[in-house]
Parts: sequence; C-alpha cells; structure tokens
Amino acid sequence: MTTPSAATPSTPAAAAPAGGPGPTSAPTGTPSGRGSLGPVGLVLAGGLSVQFGAALAVSLMPRAGALGVVTLRLAVAAVVMLLVCRPRLRGYSRADWSTVVVFGIAMAGMNGLFYQAVDRIPLGPAVTLEVLGPLALSVFASRRAVNLVWAALALAGVFLLGGGGFESLDPVGAAFALAAGVMWAAYIVFSARTGRRFPQADGLALAMAVGAVLFLPLGIAESGGKLIEPSTLALGAGVALLSSVLPYTLELLALRRLPAPTFAILMSLEPAIAAAAGFLILDQALSATQSAAIALVIAASMGAVRTQVGRGGRAKRRLSEPEADVR
Repeated sequence: MTTPSAATPSTPAAAAPAGGPGPTSAPTGTPSGRGSLGPVGLVLAGGLSVQFGAALAVSLMPRAGALGVVTLRLAVAAVVMLLVCRPRLRGYSRADWSTVVVFGIAMAGMNGLFYQAVDRIPLGPAVTLEVLGPLALSVFASRRAVNLVWAALALAGVFLLGGGGFESLDPVGAAFALAAGVMWAAYIVFSARTGRRFPQADGLALAMAVGAVLFLPLGIAESGGKLIEPSTLALGAGVALLSSVLPYTLELLALRRLPAPTFAILMSLEPAIAAAAGFLILDQALSATQSAAIALVIAASMGAVRTQVGRGGRAKRRLSEPEADVR
C-alpha cells in the first residue's frame, strides 16, 4: 500500500504537533488546483463505503448488539490493516506514539457512539446530527471567510434533512449522535497528524489496533459467544471492510493533500449518502424535504471544492507570471 507524495493540510486544526515532523513527514504547502481533485474523489469514495457499511451494520445489530458490531468492525479491520501494512514499531518518538494512541481513541469513540445512536434512531438523522462535528471544525479551523458561507449552507441542509428539528427522536440516541460528531472532528484532526508522522498507512493500522483493544472487553461483555458465530463473523468482516479499512485509508490519504476545513465541509455529504444507503438497504424512503436538503449539502460541498481549486489555480498562475516592475 503506497501513498503519493502530497502536501499536508495547512490549517490550525491540522497543524503539526510540537516535537517536529515524523519519519516521513510530507512537505507543507497548499495543494494545487489539479492535485485537489484526487483527494476529493478519495473522500467521496470513502463516504460511499462507510455509509453502506453502516447500513449493513444496522442489519447486523439484532444478532451481535451495537457494541458487538463495533468490536467486530474494529477487530477485523485492525487485523487486515496490520497484515497489509506490517507497520514497524521502532524509530518513533513519544509524540508520534501519543498521536497514534489519541487517533485510536478518537476512532473507537466515534464508532462506539455512532452505533449506539443508530441502535436508537434512524440512520439518516443519526448521520445528520453526527456531521455537525466536522461542520463546526470547518468553521473554527478555517482562515477564509468564504468557507463560513459554505458551512452555513451545508448546516442549513443538515437541519432540513432532519425535518427542521429532532424533537421526535429518542433524546439518548440524538445525544450519542452529537457526541459521535465531536469524536469525528477529533478523528479528522488526528488522522491528518498521524498521516504526517507515519509512512503510508502504518499509523492508521496501529491506531485501529488501539481502538480494537479498547473495545474488545465491551463487545465480549455484551455479545459473548455470538461474536464468533460464522455468519456473524462474515457480516462483521463486511462491515469492517466497508466502514473501516476502505474509508479510513482513503480519508487518511486525502488529508495529506486536502486542507482540513475543505475536508470537513465535504463531510456534509454524509447525510445524503446515508439517506441513499438507508433507502437501498434499509427501505427508508426519501421525502421531498430530504431531497432538497441533499441538494443543499451537495451545493455546499461543490462550492468548497471550487473555492479550494480556484485558490490553487490562481496561486499557480501567479507563480508562472513574470514579476511586476515596482516603481
């Protein structure tokens, strides 16, 4: 598994931690317009994978429980990633290990809280509430005023997708979804930092192992022997590949070249993808209001991408033009 050479995110939220760059820190800088299209595609592919994996996980919960599904997802994904990446364990600083451990904690918390939410409320509203975390990150981390406009437009779509309010939802489930959003924002920040400190996807594999170890006792306590039933294991492996291995790898690679605020606004597409997954797999139909909300979040995401690409293109043109004569 190889990682293309790329610039690191240049935002406060994704700034390099104290202690200096890791063994394979990428050069800093703003991605060019042409280079920005690649990471955008990675983010969208990761979103499709994770939401269809979440729909599959909902169908698995009656067998293994919410904590059991999270345990299967993290454990299988960790085994796959460790076998594929075979990360080395020596040569890293204490700051490197602290970063990857916090990344693993954020990953485990995001998964556990979200699955507790979808065990109580529908998939679409759960993702709608969860995405508020990345949207808040885009507002606080961005240095460009125009990103506030795109974040506001996406936020309007998010609330519209929720029907203008969430009073009819289980309050505990809604609280779990909001808490998952906080952990999602932390995941974005520490995924970027881990990507700079560890080569290829080694940091992701190690962080996933940390998350799996943390959740294993919880899954065993809730589900026990159900976790090793062949049919449950097979479905759990499918959830792990769709919801962890593929999307986390794609997002980690994208965050090496895509600024964190743009990445966070792209995450506003998740409610739309979740609604489509719910319709196709869980037979949850879309209303006219939900369709309008999807249009809003897509418009916000396209605006964010065009802003970033345009900024890179202007910088490239300025570099190619002869220096002006100053009098």
